[in-house]
Amino acid sequence: MGKRHLEDAIKQINHPIEVTYRCFELDPTAERDIKDNMYEKLSKKYGMTIEQAKANTQNMVQMARNAGLEFNIDTVVLTNTFDAHRLTMFAKAKGLMKEMTDRLLRAYFTDSIHIGDHAALAELAEEVGLNREEAKKMLAGNEFAKEVRADEQLAQQYRITGVPFFLINKKYALNGAQPTEMFVQALQKIIAEDEITVLNDHDGMICDDDGCEIPKKQ
Repeated sequence: MGKRHLEDAIKQINHPIEVTYRCFELDPTAERDIKDNMYEKLSKKYGMTIEQAKANTQNMVQMARNAGLEFNIDTVVLTNTFDAHRLTMFAKAKGLMKEMTDRLLRAYFTDSIHIGDHAALAELAEEVGLNREEAKKMLAGNEFAKEVRADEQLAQQYRITGVPFFLINKKYALNGAQPTEMFVQALQKIIAEDEITVLNDHDGMICDDDGCEIPKKQ
C-alpha cells in the first residue's frame, strides 16, 4: 500500500524522482514451508484469538482496496522471503527490479503464490521478462545473497525495524503506509528545500569556460 501511495504521489509532482527498492525481511528465521495461515500466525504471535486476528486484518484489507489493491489474506502462503529478495536483486542486474518487485507483491498478497518455492519464483521471473532457466540456476545457488544482506545491514544502520519505510535523500524518513497526500506534502517540501534561492536580483560578473562577462552599467 505504501508503495502504491508513493507512486500515486509521484504522478502528482512535476519533478524527476528516482525510486530505489531495498531488501528487508520481516522474519529472517521463518521456514520455507509454513503450515499456519496468516490468522493462526498472528494469533500465536500476539496472543489473540483467530477471530480477533481476522478482525484486525480487515482494516488493512479495506485500506488496500481503497488504494486499488486486492489483498486475499485468507489464502496468503506464509514463507521465508530470502530467495524472493535474491530474485529481485537478480532482476535489478537485468534492469527489471521494479517489475519483479511488483509481481512478487501481487503474487504474495493477491494470487496466494508460494514465493519461497523456487519453481514458482522462476515462473514469476519469466512473466516479467527474465530467463526462467537463468533464474532457476541463480536460485539453486547463493548468488545475490551478499547484496540482500548488505541492504539488511543498511537498514540496521538506519535503525529501520519495520516496513514500509521510505528514506528520502538519505535524510528524511516516512514510516508506514502513509496516505498519498502525506507523500505529496513531504516530497514538495523536500524539493522546495533543495532548490537554489537567488539572494540578489542584480547582475554581477559571471565567469564560465569562455571567460568572464562584466555587466554593463546602465
